[in-house]
Amino acid sequence: MSRDAQEINLLTDEFFLLQYVYNCSYIQEFTVNEAQPPLDEQTARQLAELFRALSDPSRVRIIAALLEGETNVRSLANLVGISESAVSHQLRTLRQMRLVRARRQGREVFYALDDEHVADLFRRGLDHVLHG
Repeated sequence: MSRDAQEINLLTDEFFLLQYVYNCSYIQEFTVNEAQPPLDEQTARQLAELFRALSDPSRVRIIAALLEGETNVRSLANLVGISESAVSHQLRTLRQMRLVRARRQGREVFYALDDEHVADLFRRGLDHVLHG
């Protein structure tokens, strides 16, 4: 290879290196400038409370049972395998966190997931656990 060809290759390599460095610094600056601000204290507290509500295996099993649809305390107790009293206690926590809603029909109360967000959160968590 001639001396001129070597100089051209060297200049070409230097050009691509400088272009790479420029692009990396641009991407880093863009990423830093476009980053979302951290959660504010109240939102972080509410999110932590939500995850705390999901930290009990009995509550998680109740949510899993409610994925099938609305049901009463007796049926939930049979499905989950805990006492009706324990189910009622757990449902109170889930209602306070707006994960579950209640509907009264005569003397009986039926429970269901509050909305599709709860079902989606449960399914995504389950996918994460099963994924390994």
